[in-house]
Amino acid sequence: MQQRVSILDGNTFLVCDGRGDVEPSFDFPTGLFSFDTRFLSTWLLTLDGERLHALSVDDAHSYQTRFFLVPGEPTHYLDAKVSMIRTRSIGGNFTEELTVLNHSGRETRFDLRLEMGSDFADLFEIKHQRPKKGRTSAVAGDNALRLTYRREAFHREATITSSADARVDQAGMTWSITVAPHCEWSTRLTVTPIIHGARGEDVRAITALGAARGPSVIRDEQADLVARAPQLGCDCEPLAGAYRQSLHDLAALRYESITLGVRLLAAGLPWFMTLFGRDSMLTSLQVLPFLPELVPPTILMLAGLQGHRLDDFRDEEPGKILHELRYGETAGFEEQPHSPYYGAADSTPLFLILLDEYERWTGDAALVKRLEFAARAALHWIDSYGDLLGTGYVWYRSRNPETGLENQCWKDSWDAISYADGRLPGFPRATCEIQGYAYDAKRRGARMARLFWNDPEYADRLEREAAALKERFNRDFWIPEKEYFAVALDPDGRHVDSLTSNIGHLLWSGIVDEPRAARIAEHLLGPRLFSGWGVRTLATDEGRYNPIGYHVGTVWPFDNAFIAWGLSRYGFRDEAGRICEAMLDASRFFDGRLPEAFAGYERTLTDYPVQYPTACSPQAWSAGTPLLLLRVILGLEPQGEHLIIDPLVPEGMGRVELLDIPGRWGRVDALGRSRTPREHGPRH
Repeated sequence: MQQRVSILDGNTFLVCDGRGDVEPSFDFPTGLFSFDTRFLSTWLLTLDGERLHALSVDDAHSYQTRFFLVPGEPTHYLDAKVSMIRTRSIGGNFTEELTVLNHSGRETRFDLRLEMGSDFADLFEIKHQRPKKGRTSAVAGDNALRLTYRREAFHREATITSSADARVDQAGMTWSITVAPHCEWSTRLTVTPIIHGARGEDVRAITALGAARGPSVIRDEQADLVARAPQLGCDCEPLAGAYRQSLHDLAALRYESITLGVRLLAAGLPWFMTLFGRDSMLTSLQVLPFLPELVPPTILMLAGLQGHRLDDFRDEEPGKILHELRYGETAGFEEQPHSPYYGAADSTPLFLILLDEYERWTGDAALVKRLEFAARAALHWIDSYGDLLGTGYVWYRSRNPETGLENQCWKDSWDAISYADGRLPGFPRATCEIQGYAYDAKRRGARMARLFWNDPEYADRLEREAAALKERFNRDFWIPEKEYFAVALDPDGRHVDSLTSNIGHLLWSGIVDEPRAARIAEHLLGPRLFSGWGVRTLATDEGRYNPIGYHVGTVWPFDNAFIAWGLSRYGFRDEAGRICEAMLDASRFFDGRLPEAFAGYERTLTDYPVQYPTACSPQAWSAGTPLLLLRVILGLEPQGEHLIIDPLVPEGMGRVELLDIPGRWGRVDALGRSRTPREHGPRH
């Protein structure tokens, strides 16, 4: 598997190969991207006509990388007479400093060449290998190259400048240089992406997006965010390392909205560097006890873009919360419905859960009151458009069969929801975890109605509806002969009977009847689902199981974090601790940065978790996973004016202390050393 190296600042990022080069490829997509457009698709360096090879890569910072290179094949590395350093950073613009070092005792002449080009591909065009429909051009100037793309009113540019004199042509720049003995030569290149608005103005220039931010500014921004988080002290290095890495990754994934000028969390590099309803809200739930100030911009943005009409193309319905927002060409020309797209059945109840949980941690009643209309609209959606068949459950079926998503739960790949024998059910589908979210959303809606909206009658109604949903769910979704909940109901109300990780989310929501919770915990930690590195998305004996299938056998860190939270809430502390330990063990093999997903192979087969080849990294809800695991380990739960601290620190983890936790109670400290027994039962 080829090495990818990336740097990012919000949703402007560069992905290259192990020597720093970018070449056009569908199999190994690299380039400079910003707001869903690739502004560089070729960035290829040669010295005297030879490609360079990396001796070392320094990628300790998310926003800056340094490559140490020599020309020629590996057999030429010994006593090389010349080497190069590529030092690059990103922050609004992309900059790269090329340094040629002459290690010989004589003056030497070199021809340095950098091939440059852009296909201005939209991310969806790369993923689906679609051709461009507009026109590209390149104009050479004095030490500058201007690359342009136009398709009707859609206009993008990349300008490239060199600080040293260069021969510039339409395909790149060449420097003919002479370097004295044991001396060096360098030039600084700056690439500026330009997004033209409807009137021809540079959108990045009239907002904060285009401001050139050097490494020191980005470093200070990230350091400031990390400093605001609680300070962790512990004897477990994997936990300490994962916590540090998570905070830095979450800082790096914040991006400036092109429309509202607020900082939002992008979902993940490289494919999801934008606002996602589900991903952004689940990440917000993970970070809430640590950095609550990151949450309101997401809630407000989602409320502002809440569905208000029926739009089949975008799967939009009144009250529905969006799934994904895109800024690129395919969205602009409605070749993809992502402007925004509403194809998620779980984002709307998650919005209500997040809004209530935010107030429980912060005491910010003003936000709950401000968003009363949006919250009521979301609750209405659950009972109206969400209940497609009038059965009291939330179902999904895309209104857009051509470009809409088939599956509109978190496992949204086409084959993710299946019967035990591998067959796929028809539509609409009602997946189990969404019913849990709807139950939790109604209970939380009742709390908000009673405490903040001055509507006790509505609160009583929502509580009755939640209780009825719980009773109905435990009757209709339970498979008696298998003793677990069906992953879904099919259009005829029959069980979609495969064993999946979805049942763990039911514990988090609290919808499971207590007598059945122990059996669910046994399944989650049993050999069919638990690999030793974590809970698989699909059990090993199911028809579609594949340990390297996206949603049909891989292990997802975020999934495991919410499962651990649910187990802990029902009192299954040992089981929750096993998942926490497994995830933290796995993080050691990813340098503390848990990826989007990794393979579901049994731990006895491998001494390390096997990488999933196209997993996003960093990814927001994977970056948030160590934070939620830490919350589970310390048993942190807000309860009115108090913070409950009920640690379950696994054996061998030793001391775990979290200092200066922010919240409505001021800032408090939490210390965990050992487990304490507790009766099983949901903590809701």
